[in-house]
Amino acid sequence: MGFLYETHLHTCQASACGRVNGEDYIRYMMDKGYNGIIVTDHFFNGNTCVPEDLPWKERVDIYASGYERALKAAEGLDFTVMFGVEVNFWKDEYLLYGIDKEWIKDHEEMMDMTRHELHDAIRAAGGIMIQAHPYRERDYLTDIKLVPASAIDGVEIYNAANKANMNALAFEYALGLGLPVTAGSDIHFYNDNDMGGMLFEKKIKSIADYVEAIKSNSGIPVRRSPDGTITPVSEIKEQTVPTELPTLPVLYPEGK
Repeated sequence: MGFLYETHLHTCQASACGRVNGEDYIRYMMDKGYNGIIVTDHFFNGNTCVPEDLPWKERVDIYASGYERALKAAEGLDFTVMFGVEVNFWKDEYLLYGIDKEWIKDHEEMMDMTRHELHDAIRAAGGIMIQAHPYRERDYLTDIKLVPASAIDGVEIYNAANKANMNALAFEYALGLGLPVTAGSDIHFYNDNDMGGMLFEKKIKSIADYVEAIKSNSGIPVRRSPDGTITPVSEIKEQTVPTELPTLPVLYPEGK
């Protein structure tokens, strides 16, 4: 069947919308058949709960604490906990994989970077930058922002928190760019709804393994149904074939 990994997960240590402590996800995700998780809390330019009035490095320590608590809880278990970041620009968001807490501490200037500049910096560090839920529509959003392939390394084409048509539009968008694709639950709290993840033939033992697997297109984006059924997203028509256009205007902030 392969090895299943959650790629988009929020803790209450750093994400204002998170409802679960990092350490409390381990048994929960193991019981659902996952072999590992990537903690991707909202960064300081997103829906963070990290105080703004602290020195940069102290803020980064707090930011990484959800991941570190999960990592500690997984010690001695056959379960991989990895570090990631979800950054926000103008309400368009990106998942960063392959950097660590120390890299962030050394790059306070990342807060002032454009999308392309951040992408270049992440690539130089050996990581990747994936556009998260590109066609998401919510009451707090006024538009949809899409970027060229030169600004990202892949697209999240299945987000379990999105409606099917939003994911289908993302799938179509990714095909047009010709980039790797990912899937994740975007989980903030315990639930019995559909979940997402990436399925691999071999175990992913580190975030470096994950980055290389995505670059080589060796993973399969999947949906995990409440009954435990794992289905490749490519086999789910409503998640891959759009039935309507987005209702929000689509913008292309190229070069920003």
